[in-house]
Amino acid sequence: MLGTAASILQLHTPLSFPLNNKWSTKSPLKYKKLQVFSSVSSNTQTITEQVSSIPGNLSGKAKTKERVFLLDVNPICYKGSSPSLHSFAHWISLFFSEVSLNHPVIAVLDGEGGHEHRKQILPSYKAHRLKYLRRIYTSKGFEQLPIGRSLKPVIDLLKDCNVPVLKLDGQEADDVIATLAKKVLDRGKRVVIASPDKDFKQLISEDVQLVQPLPELKRWSFYTLKHYIAQYSCDPQSDLSLRCIIGDEVDGVPGIQNLVSGFGRKTALKLIKKHGSLENLLNAAAVRTVGKQYVQEALTKYTFELRRNHQVLSLRRDIDVFLEEEWLSKRDTTNDLVTITNLNNLLRGS
Repeated sequence: MLGTAASILQLHTPLSFPLNNKWSTKSPLKYKKLQVFSSVSSNTQTITEQVSSIPGNLSGKAKTKERVFLLDVNPICYKGSSPSLHSFAHWISLFFSEVSLNHPVIAVLDGEGGHEHRKQILPSYKAHRLKYLRRIYTSKGFEQLPIGRSLKPVIDLLKDCNVPVLKLDGQEADDVIATLAKKVLDRGKRVVIASPDKDFKQLISEDVQLVQPLPELKRWSFYTLKHYIAQYSCDPQSDLSLRCIIGDEVDGVPGIQNLVSGFGRKTALKLIKKHGSLENLLNAAAVRTVGKQYVQEALTKYTFELRRNHQVLSLRRDIDVFLEEEWLSKRDTTNDLVTITNLNNLLRGS
């Protein structure tokens, strides 16, 4: 979004984060000030950005790249920590009708045992999430089925709506999506990752943005590079290091504030902006004082835990998955309405 001379982004909900026209960053990327003007209609917020002299767009001409949506399926199949096909029906209906439209969509689910390698590193990883088990209508009536079969209505709907579905044994969806994002970018296209998962913020760039379901507003909302910078005042390349320190309560990854009183997000952000990465920070703390006494003691005492968090939260981009050319074509939306209506009718009877 920052690479265009004048661009318009339409959101179906109000922005999740305020847009400032001032920020600073010590990262290698330098960003110019944005002047943002908002006009709001009854159901759409339009934001016009006037950007001058952005690196990477020296000619000042707008570039248009095709968008490919990568859908993280598992999170929208839950309401809180409980599995819910009603939640999936709600979010997928809005996603198709208001967000992805006829742009290509690739859906990814966690493979069997996909969480195991991270659980071996950190047993609390996603330990709160209930195993997907639900009453599903079969030829014998309503039955309790295990995860593989209870997700069948989800997979069937996606395929009926002409969405390729990937579910790789032993692989977590996050890593598959990160790998696919790299492959899509290599094809010269833009990536939109549809997920509430904070892990994906480490991938944000000019050509990678997120669209997140917001339960409180019952809408999807785009989250882009400029939103990230407005929120954190740093480059997304620092996001992984930042979250290693503050942790991820949703995924069961403890932050240092759970161990050291007063060591919160503000302190972590200041340290990461100064040192560039978690590894640089830990190396510096090992040989000299990098902050107040409680900060210094925390970094030296909990070095193992911080590096463990990095192993757990870092997304892989080397999963063995092939990106089919046909997946990048416009999606045929003919079946959307009847397919989603049929699922809703099924759920009303459950």
